[in-house]
Amino acid sequence: MTIPVSDTVVDVESLVASMENKVMGSQLRLSPDYCIFRTPTILFRHSPNAYIPNCFAFGPFHRCQPNLKATEKIKVKYLRELLLRSSNPEAMLRECLNSVKEIKGKARDCYAGYIDLAEEEFLEMLVVDGCFIVELFRKDADVVAKENDDPIFSMSCMLQFLNHDLILLENQIPWLVLQLLFDKTKASTETKSLVELALQFFRTMFSYENPINPSLFFEKEIKHILDLLRLSLVLPSEEVELYERKKQLNKQPSEWQPIPSATRLNEAGVKFRRVVNVKSILDIKYSNGVLEIPSLLIQETTETIFRNLISYEQCLPHCKPVFTSYAKIMDNLIDTPHDMEILCKKVVLDNWLSPEDATHFFNKLYNDTYVKDFYYADLCNQLNDHCRKWLPKWRAAYVHNYFSKPWAIAAQIYAIIIFFLTVFQSFKK
Repeated sequence: MTIPVSDTVVDVESLVASMENKVMGSQLRLSPDYCIFRTPTILFRHSPNAYIPNCFAFGPFHRCQPNLKATEKIKVKYLRELLLRSSNPEAMLRECLNSVKEIKGKARDCYAGYIDLAEEEFLEMLVVDGCFIVELFRKDADVVAKENDDPIFSMSCMLQFLNHDLILLENQIPWLVLQLLFDKTKASTETKSLVELALQFFRTMFSYENPINPSLFFEKEIKHILDLLRLSLVLPSEEVELYERKKQLNKQPSEWQPIPSATRLNEAGVKFRRVVNVKSILDIKYSNGVLEIPSLLIQETTETIFRNLISYEQCLPHCKPVFTSYAKIMDNLIDTPHDMEILCKKVVLDNWLSPEDATHFFNKLYNDTYVKDFYYADLCNQLNDHCRKWLPKWRAAYVHNYFSKPWAIAAQIYAIIIFFLTVFQSFKK
């Protein structure tokens, strides 16, 4: 059967067969194991450098970039060092390849998107990249000795590059591959787990305080390094746990409004207090006019880890937007460099960047994201209730109008002096 359309003829039967193959084809199947994604363009455009590797490509997405080819030799060098510690390097390499080959299908299912690699190339990539990461963590923790000519630890920039490249969503190796290679190459004298080594490598990613307890991850499914870092914040968080309990009881607030900036809250009488011995940076709390905030380290890699965690939460199905909620609350607090200075003076933020750069990064952090469950709704409502009371509201307006500029402060001091002189003269008479 044919249907004339203008001057052309469409073969409907042929088109039906072609479209049926597309619609019913297996290539449309979405794997439930997807956990490594390409960053959505709508997020990527805000800060491209936060999503692109500097020196090292891990996984298939950036493997062919010419500027990342030079560091492939370093990864092979690390693999050789790992193998040479074995009594039979060839047998060790064969065992690693055969073991990873058995889970290669599961590993491929972790990547959302087309992978332009043959099966052998994909297997080689998993072993080389995975062994490099495992060896890197061991060397960093002094589990194995570093060679004098080791380019990673002898060149100051290399560790900084790796701290950036290893936390990119597009640049991940499935944790099941890392764990398998770690177990296959582990010496009998090693006592630390892969989780412990990874957390030690990223120990100053968010804060200098309170190292994470590795027992939190017992029997937890870890998808990759970025997922591990997210879990290191979410699992110990008391506020996240409290929100989830309220949600189960249908007691979580349905509506919330953004909170005023740190400057406005300060004018309204809210005091900022740095929390010590806290389990997670996510545990921001308000009580009796005091906003307690765990200390956060702001450094070169902070924007990278924040943006990739947010992108991960936006892409992973059924992922709780905990870190995206945290980004929203921090953006509310930090609107200007003056807000940043207030929080730095209270040692709430440990800022290694300029106030302007840090403020700019927070202000655009969660643009174009969607949050269905906002984990700080109660906190926002409490702070807004405080600011709506007449005394804090009057105090905020008075401070803003009469103490925000030097000349206004001078005028207030002058008025107070005149008032007391007038009273003094009245009593003197």
